[in-house]
Amino acid sequence: MRALAIAATGMSAQEQNIEVIANNVANINTTGFKRSRAEFTDLIYQNERLQGVSSRGPSATVPQGAQIGLGVRTAAIRSVNIQGSLTSTGNTLDLAINGRGWFQVTNANGDPVYTRDGSFSTNAQGQLVTGDGLLVTPNIVMPLNATAINVNQSGMVTATIPGQPQPQNLGQLTLANFVNDAGLLALGGNLFQQTAASGQPNIGIPGDIAFGVIQQGYLEASNVDPVSEITNLISAQRAYEMNSKVIQAADQMAGTISNMRA
Repeated sequence: MRALAIAATGMSAQEQNIEVIANNVANINTTGFKRSRAEFTDLIYQNERLQGVSSRGPSATVPQGAQIGLGVRTAAIRSVNIQGSLTSTGNTLDLAINGRGWFQVTNANGDPVYTRDGSFSTNAQGQLVTGDGLLVTPNIVMPLNATAINVNQSGMVTATIPGQPQPQNLGQLTLANFVNDAGLLALGGNLFQQTAASGQPNIGIPGDIAFGVIQQGYLEASNVDPVSEITNLISAQRAYEMNSKVIQAADQMAGTISNMRA
């Protein structure tokens, strides 16, 4: 019976849906995390009777026909790049992007990667780095004798140096934008990599058109909504149970036929 295979695809799809929801819930407190959403599409159809063909001459055609769908599959797991709330930390080197954009980071292989996690620190050389020690691009070096570091909304980094009447300019932070943020490849560790689907990065100054601004002393929280995730979890669980009921019913029907033959 086709119902067994069809319902099995439904159970498999809901298993993946629950896995996506589980990952969202697990990262509910991950800085800069963007929740994902499973999207589904139906499989091919088998034609039992074609619509539009002649049944009794040219003036009588089949109006609707009969098609049996063969189930469902996961079409995509989409990253929902909605702004997360900004949480005040009071840490000078905590930076949040309010709006579009990604911080640029150089990974251990020297390749550019991107993140929304602005919980930065300095290494032994005074360079601005991520929590995993990866260099932030452009490279910003903090003076050892600086008494205060300021990052304005446009990404300009300055330091107050004792004995100098004016703040010292340390550099300009830039942001990267992509035509399709959902096309970025998640690497883990709050890092993403460009792909052919995301397009090439567009680099700009924070506050420019299509770029967000930087908020010093803040971090962007995860955009996971606990209420929505619990609702989605219940819906996925019910769908899984309904597909299992279909399998049980189809199995009982097949058993009835086997008993009749016996």
